[in-house]
Amino acid sequence: MAELDVQPKKKNPWWIWLIIAAVIIALILLVRGCDKAADGSENSRDSTETGDTTASITGAATLSDWDNVDFNASETSYDEVTDKSISVRGNANYAIYGLGENILFSVGDTSIQASAESQLKQISASLNKRFKGASLAVYGSTDSTGGAKMNKEIGESRANAVKHWLVENAGIAESTISVHSRGQSSPVASNATPEGRQMNRRVDIVARIQK
Repeated sequence: MAELDVQPKKKNPWWIWLIIAAVIIALILLVRGCDKAADGSENSRDSTETGDTTASITGAATLSDWDNVDFNASETSYDEVTDKSISVRGNANYAIYGLGENILFSVGDTSIQASAESQLKQISASLNKRFKGASLAVYGSTDSTGGAKMNKEIGESRANAVKHWLVENAGIAESTISVHSRGQSSPVASNATPEGRQMNRRVDIVARIQK
């Protein structure tokens, strides 16, 4: 009987399998990384396209323009503004109409009270007469009671309420009005007294004078 020459099967070295497994894992991680990058790009584009525009700066004037407003400008007067609770200040670049928070809002509220409409009507009539089509900014300010973050939010909420009133009741284009919150950062009086704190709780409507 002829002898059968049977050779034992050669086994592949173990390290080859290790390399193959490493390559497969690397490919899986690469595919997942590409998918995440694509998702991140989509999310970034979506947030840019649908992001919140309240803030802030939606007027035609630039941010630097509104950073340079001199709130200590000299007092002035306009014939059409007769209500003594409205302060009017200005210079060659800006006109500033100011109203106390106690006139515009109930304590702790951010909705404009009905009794403030006569003052807002006078301001809007003056804006439409003297600064029609100009860039406007609404600034909300608070006293120092409470935290700085909370006061910043209150100032913005109240400035937004005045902006919406101007858009809905005065025929002023929303695209021309920007909203800013000064919070407690720029007091006009001492926060050590109730009278001073009341003076610091206010909203200013600023018109940029066109040249």
